Amino acid sequence: MVVGDFPIELDTLVVGAGPGGYVAAIRAAQTGQKVTIVDKGTLGGVCLNVGCIPSKALIEAGHRVEKAHGSDDMGIKSENVTIDFSKVQEWKASVVNKLTGGVEGLLKGNKVDIVSGEVYFVDKNTVRVMDDKSSQTYTFKNCIIATGSSPIEIPTFKYSDRVLDSTGALNLDEIPEKMVVIGGGYIGTELGTAYANFGTKVTILEGAKDILGGFEKQMTALVKRNLKKKGVDVVTNAMAKGVEESKDGVTVTYEAKGKEEKVDADYVLVTVGRRPNTEEIGLEQVGVELDEKGLVKIDNQCRTNVENIYAIGDIVDGPPLAHKASYEGKVAAEAIAGENAEIDYHAIPAVVFSEPELATVGYSEQEAKDEGFEVTASKFPFAANGRALSLNASDGFLKLVTRKEDGLVIGAQVAGPNASDMIAELGLAIEAGMTAEDLALTIHAHPTLGEITMEAAEVAIGSPIHIVK
Repeated sequence: MVVGDFPIELDTLVVGAGPGGYVAAIRAAQTGQKVTIVDKGTLGGVCLNVGCIPSKALIEAGHRVEKAHGSDDMGIKSENVTIDFSKVQEWKASVVNKLTGGVEGLLKGNKVDIVSGEVYFVDKNTVRVMDDKSSQTYTFKNCIIATGSSPIEIPTFKYSDRVLDSTGALNLDEIPEKMVVIGGGYIGTELGTAYANFGTKVTILEGAKDILGGFEKQMTALVKRNLKKKGVDVVTNAMAKGVEESKDGVTVTYEAKGKEEKVDADYVLVTVGRRPNTEEIGLEQVGVELDEKGLVKIDNQCRTNVENIYAIGDIVDGPPLAHKASYEGKVAAEAIAGENAEIDYHAIPAVVFSEPELATVGYSEQEAKDEGFEVTASKFPFAANGRALSLNASDGFLKLVTRKEDGLVIGAQVAGPNASDMIAELGLAIEAGMTAEDLALTIHAHPTLGEITMEAAEVAIGSPIHIVK
């Protein structure tokens, strides 16, 4: 390689090393492309460093605290449970470090060159990569943009030591006595639940009529019931208006039911969505088309209107999910290699690590009806499953959505323990074109939560065993 004023020539440049970018880079290298990946931050992006992974580590630590307090139902009592929160944060960081180190090893193992710096597009085949000390020009045949997204900042809630985004909430050095969460989506609900398990008094303010929009009311009702048990106040149809900060905390003003209210807390966490990172990287220099939200327009191979430039992840339309970005990264890399790869989101799952966990894939019952399908919705409760009862976690259900004419599985929803894992089998059923009978005939080990899938399928074909028809 020649560095300096002479451009470095590449087959494929990947901009962004999150779960979309690094997966795209590895798959592109596997197809024989010469690949360089550039990121101004740490490998793994938001997901591995300040998103999916550390949040799940914090959530699990909260679960451990909750379990450590014992269970009267099981006759287990404990006293004097203590939390060393600095140790919790240290453990969480170790999980992140293992994964980011693993990503670096995978990239190097696949002969992907790793460059640190900020990217600015000069033209459709050229970028300038800059760091604090120098800059370098790269030319490329193809480029995959995977720059991700950033938290939206409300003008009346400017981020500070007391007004936090999700990154700030994940990196607190203390357990707050009180916290206000603005936004009852998956991030707000997950982190609010985690801190409630640590003993924080949490108030969630949601502007819509319900938390966790996009999930069925029967599912979110279970989450709200559990939040109430933890002492979390959930206020819906609430408009956050402003915040007053002091050295020791904040006072949040909001409006609900036509009345202005105030709530005091140590911190306020703002989780009202994310915006695509498509500004200030020179896309206008190339002529890449964006929509009114700043999202890059792509075709079914993740190609932009500029033929050799592709875009994936949070900067394109669709839910900001890490597994969606990874999936799109593989499609884009394979499309560049000339393979017949196209995106198909029908069997993409969505998961919330709430209590209980929620997961959905394919059509909901209402969505299927809106699309003109005649469907059967078949439910099986966790309360009728031996493993769920032995876990003392029997809240929840699995709903299978099947086409009436032939029993084809076109959707599923799970609310209950390990829903995040159970949804995979249901996604496979949809992807493989399986029917309810196929699921019912698949022998599931006993006693497991996985049996609930088989049981719901038996309900769908009209021959349930463990609930009365």
